[in-house]
Amino acid sequence: MTTAQPTSTTVRETTLRYLNSAITIGALLFWGIVLFWASSPGTLSRAQYAVVFLGSILVLYILNEAVGSIEAGDDLDLLILIACASVMIVACAYLFTNFEAVYQQRQGRALEHEYHLAWLVVAVILYLTWRSYGKIFLGLVVGAMAYALYGWMLPGIFGHAGIDTRYMLQVLITDLGGFFGSLTQLTATLIAPFLLYAGLLFAYGAFDLILRVAIASAKYIESGVAQTAVLASAIIGSVNGSYAANAGMTGSFTIPTMIDSGLRPRTAAAIEGTASTSGQVLPPVMGASAFVMASFLQIAYVDVISAGLLPAAILVASIVIGVHYTSIREVGSQDLQFDDLFDERLTRGDKLVEGIRFGVPFLVLIALLGVLQWTVATSALWTIATMIGLGIATPVLQSIYAVVTGRRSATVELDDRPSARSPRLRSVRRSRIVDSLVTELGNTVAGFRRGAIILAPIAIILAAVNGIVDLLMVTGTPSKIALMLMDISGGVLFIAAILGMLVCIVMGIGMPTVAAYVITSTLVAPAFVNDFGVPELAAHYMVFYAAVMAGVTPPVAIAVVVAAGIAESNFWETCATAMTIAAPLFVLPLSFIYHPELVSTALGVQSLITAGAVLLGAVTIIYGLNYPFYFDRQYTIPIRFGLFWLGAFIMVYPTLFAQVAGIAVFALVFIAEKYLSDSWTVPVGSELSR
Repeated sequence: MTTAQPTSTTVRETTLRYLNSAITIGALLFWGIVLFWASSPGTLSRAQYAVVFLGSILVLYILNEAVGSIEAGDDLDLLILIACASVMIVACAYLFTNFEAVYQQRQGRALEHEYHLAWLVVAVILYLTWRSYGKIFLGLVVGAMAYALYGWMLPGIFGHAGIDTRYMLQVLITDLGGFFGSLTQLTATLIAPFLLYAGLLFAYGAFDLILRVAIASAKYIESGVAQTAVLASAIIGSVNGSYAANAGMTGSFTIPTMIDSGLRPRTAAAIEGTASTSGQVLPPVMGASAFVMASFLQIAYVDVISAGLLPAAILVASIVIGVHYTSIREVGSQDLQFDDLFDERLTRGDKLVEGIRFGVPFLVLIALLGVLQWTVATSALWTIATMIGLGIATPVLQSIYAVVTGRRSATVELDDRPSARSPRLRSVRRSRIVDSLVTELGNTVAGFRRGAIILAPIAIILAAVNGIVDLLMVTGTPSKIALMLMDISGGVLFIAAILGMLVCIVMGIGMPTVAAYVITSTLVAPAFVNDFGVPELAAHYMVFYAAVMAGVTPPVAIAVVVAAGIAESNFWETCATAMTIAAPLFVLPLSFIYHPELVSTALGVQSLITAGAVLLGAVTIIYGLNYPFYFDRQYTIPIRFGLFWLGAFIMVYPTLFAQVAGIAVFALVFIAEKYLSDSWTVPVGSELSR
């Protein structure tokens, strides 16, 4: 009896060691397949490649989840995961080897055992969807399936004849649409390489550098501590694809730092939640939505990025100003001492080298995409190659430089220094170079594994969303939503836009950015394009930004939930603060409808003038809701209310003359406040300033 526990522990540790090795090797093989296809896309058809891709990434995800099950000693969960992995291996191997018969010869019908296998795959996708994103999104997938099967039971406009279970399985699995359809193929061909790039950035320490730069820049800004969250979360969130994951990742660092500097926990959490949400709209990745948008609209990826520059600039600028006002209202100017935040200090030269190390691959990406107009896949391939080359070579070259210039290794004791020509010193120097090389090779392998772990939940959600979209398309739901918007709004564009935004927010609840965009662009955007004549790009950006709002909109507000959990603050108070900081985000989608030049692929004078006016409208809203007015509350509330609606008017009204008039009113209020505040001596942080 006394040896049972050590034996069990030893078996578990051995199993974990082998399982982790299997995940690492599997990740390397998986990315080998992805990169090979990116370099030779004609080797397999996109549908056949999607089968290999989805099966492989889901098995890797299951193996990674199994690590947690073994560590927790949950044998039942482990058995379920083993069953899921077995189903995906068998199903994808069958579909791959019988691709011609399934995809070409029996399109629209399947054999009996194929239907049984399809049910098992559906069950696995549902389980993994629940495991990755919880009950809300699982309910959405199951609801779409139930609606497709039993739509005949619904009265009114959303009722339909219904489909049988075999046809549903054909749509989802056996015709290689649905879960293996266009979104999965898009993930495999375009999104996956960029997430490998993100994994390598993590492994080589790029995000540590981003945080260092953010903190260093904070020294020169009055609200500097809070701005670190905006800068770090916005940059990292652009490639993350999930505001909830981003809030957890950067918030674990930025929220305690903001609280230590004097911000209230609810304010720190609100700033992080807002910054994580805003990062999802930043080019060049836009949380992976940019690739999907380019595919849907059949335009160049570079055009999507160009169209998103001005809106992203407006949003980030307004949030920076909002965070500034909110921060100084509570603690005034802040002094961040970052000596204790990192294990080691970087010299100016080290920061320059690290900037080159991570900046050159990004410049390669921009040059290949924006200047040479190469394909996205090829550009991503060369960016990854450059990142790996510099990621490994830079530290090794630094070690060689240190050896050549005679810098002693820290491993050599000062009181036992060997001579310059001694074998011991040469051995130490060689060891330093070899250790650097081995370390970076290990980081590269870790980056490949990290990239697969980042990719897996996105692949799962997009596969599930692809199934939802295909089922809704079969039932004609998009046209029914268009009819509903026309009927309720009475054909008035403004009312329809408000209703459309509400629908987008509801559909975006609990989902990562790209999934929310796919659903809203499929169901809502066509109504504005076909029935109201809104330009296609403007309609898609409208639903995209509106869906992102779900991250800070109660009662769910996933980004705020995560941030409030880290800060241990009240959820509703945190939501209220977040919404005041992110208020322009609730108006900006309407600006795209009435000012489509904001999201034009060709940036011109008119676009810049409109962007300037809309930005001033956003600043009016931010100023009204967040500036620490030194007046009695009875005056402050009407001022805030009036400035919010004035800013919304400036942002949305389609006539430039009216916008300029609104800006003039704001300027008068701004100047008057500065004049009147001279006679007030309310200290920062007092009750009147809140």
